[in-house]
Amino acid sequence: MPYVTVGAENSADIKIHYNDHGAGKPVVLIHGYPLDGNSWEKQERELLKEGWRVISYDRRGFGESSQPTTGYDYDTFAADLKALLDHLALEEDVALVGFSMGTGEVTRYLGTYGSDGVSKAALLGVIPPFLLQTDDNEKGVPQEVFDGIKETVVKDRYLWFEEFFKNFYNTDELAPERIGDAALHASFNVASGASPYASYACVDTWLTDFRGDLPKFDVPTLVVHGTADRILPFEATAQRLRDENLIADLEFVEVEGGPHNIAWTHPDEVNAALLPFLAK
Repeated sequence: MPYVTVGAENSADIKIHYNDHGAGKPVVLIHGYPLDGNSWEKQERELLKEGWRVISYDRRGFGESSQPTTGYDYDTFAADLKALLDHLALEEDVALVGFSMGTGEVTRYLGTYGSDGVSKAALLGVIPPFLLQTDDNEKGVPQEVFDGIKETVVKDRYLWFEEFFKNFYNTDELAPERIGDAALHASFNVASGASPYASYACVDTWLTDFRGDLPKFDVPTLVVHGTADRILPFEATAQRLRDENLIADLEFVEVEGGPHNIAWTHPDEVNAALLPFLAK
């Protein structure tokens, strides 16, 4: 399997696992917590069919990538993405597509490194602009919510994942028609194989303030978000990007009744938005 080395922890290299398939213009798919690059299967299939070169990778701590106890912050995640792009010599017309935590990588990458070589950005189930409620961010989520999550992860991360995925897919409303037991079990298995350290450390990562990165977006950007998202509430995230004009060149798609992982439960709606946007 292909890897790119992005650093070291003590005696061990930190390696990012990636897949690189197809030909044509490259699109890089960046997964959400607590899954891996294979979670894009319903998009990858269609992208390959349309003639894209599809690159996906596993964030540090997840999937087949290394599981260090360092680097769980968006500056490092963005540097990992840059290392992969440099390794693959992707210097122009790259489309960056992120889901959930992956939207943070796209946002911090553009905010830090600029858009040289990047043609478009797509954000699904977005985490920006700033999830934490503060005096100057009243639309955020209170700190005690995240403190409770961390307590649950420490006590029993398997129970945490079991409950998390119920809201990740809105199983009480969408199972079994849009999310079956086997797919739910598969997600749980992927999450169980993630680093215990990363499973906990990433919770604080969700509270990153991206408000300084968003004005630096200077490429066409697509946002697709479910209106019934229980993980990253629509009103605290995507709606703000639209209503507060936080991204200059923005195409916005609401998936009515969609949960957090709309890429799995609503692939027709997601692909109908994503593929034409990338093809422009």
